[in-house]
Parts: sequence; C-alpha cells; structure tokens
Amino acid sequence: MPTSENGPPPPVYREIAEELREQIRSGRFADGDRLPGENVLMERHGVARATARQALSVLINEGLAVAVRGSGVYVRLFRPVRRHGARRLARELWGAGRAIWQTDSDDRGYEVDRLRVEEAAARDHVARVLGLAEGEPILLRSRRYLVDGRPVQTAVSHLPLAVVGDEPRFREHDTGPGGIYARLAERGLAPARFTEEIRVRMPTPEETGALTLAPGTPVLEVARTALTAEHRPVEFNAITMDGSAYVLQYDFEA
Repeated sequence: MPTSENGPPPPVYREIAEELREQIRSGRFADGDRLPGENVLMERHGVARATARQALSVLINEGLAVAVRGSGVYVRLFRPVRRHGARRLARELWGAGRAIWQTDSDDRGYEVDRLRVEEAAARDHVARVLGLAEGEPILLRSRRYLVDGRPVQTAVSHLPLAVVGDEPRFREHDTGPGGIYARLAERGLAPARFTEEIRVRMPTPEETGALTLAPGTPVLEVARTALTAEHRPVEFNAITMDGSAYVLQYDFEA
C-alpha cells in the first residue's frame, strides 16, 4: 500500500467525501442541491457501491447533507445557533420584555410551533426538583422552536400550580412580553438563579421525528431549573436540542 511522508493515505471513501465537501464549500453545491448519487460516484471514481455509500455517509454524519429516502442525498447548510448560556437568561433581557430566544437567534428570527399547554401530575425527578409531593398538580408548556424553518429544539416547562396561581397568561399561547419569567416576576417570584445540566445522547425515535434529525445525529439534553432569591424552584425546563445545530458558549472569569 502506498504511503506518504505523514503515513498511509486516507481511505478512498474519505478522499471522495473531501472532494464533495470542497465542492459544497466553494458554492458548487448550494443548500438543498442533490449530491451525486452512489451510481455516479461509482462510475466517476471507479469504486464499489459500499465505498460510494461510505463517502456520502461521512457528509451526512457531519451534518453537511441529509438523506431523503427514495430521492437521494441533499446538501444541508445551516449556520449553527450560538447559545450563550448566561446572557440569554439575564434579567435585563426578559425583564425588559424581550424573549430569551432573541439572544440565540440573533437577526435570523425564530418560530414556535406545536405549542401545547395542559395540567398534569408531577412525577419522579420533576417532583423532586420542584420540591413537590409525587402527583401534585403542575402546568406543562410544551413547544418546538425553528430557526430558518429548521426545527432545532423542543422544550417542556414544568410549573407548579401554586406558582402559576390564577394568572391566565401562563395558560395562553402568548404569555406576553418577557415570557413566563416576566410573569413570575410580576407575582413576586422572579428567577434569581438558574442551574443547567447538559448531557449528550442519541435521540429517541420521537425526538428524531420532531427535530428531523439525520442518521447518527446526537441531541443535547438540557435540564434547567429556575429558582428565586429564596432558592424556591419555580420552573423546571426539559430541553432537547439538535446537536448539529448549536454552538454552546459560556464565559467565565479567571
């Protein structure tokens, strides 16, 4: 097997993938364009079908392309959403009537769909996090977020009914300027501290469908708790993010 000064050459499928990658970066293939299929790559490079399939799989796993069953592999260019962990939850943002998503999506805008609001019983870890007894009533606010028309995140807020009280806007689709954190502040329960736990895992079939994830794409699972200055938990938010759509930014003082 021929070698180079730096070791053996990369496998043929990686060379083909690199050629396609450069063509995407140069603009020859734009977002939504169909890439050469397995048959074309086999003929062009004189390789077996398995090699051509591996080359396309590299781009799919990198998030540069997506396979559409029965149609082909298409370029999927998407500028990642930069999620600034601390800045997006700052009180000066939601306290001024802005949505925390305005920090994430910049000037691209965002959409919210599949919004569902319902009462449920607190179970397992949710009850523990919110300091409730098993089965105590809570309000659930489930929704999905899209940027540039692409689903990037689902979120389910869990709010104790004792916190929500009789404020009707918690149950409405539009909770008003500043969202639920501003509404909590109006009730004297302003979040003063947030905790987030983040882990990476492979998605469930339901999450794959909701976020239209390409094969092999992981998700980021974020568990966020909002607490008042008296350390009372007022919201638990279970967030699932498309791992290929985000850059997470955190700033720290040395």
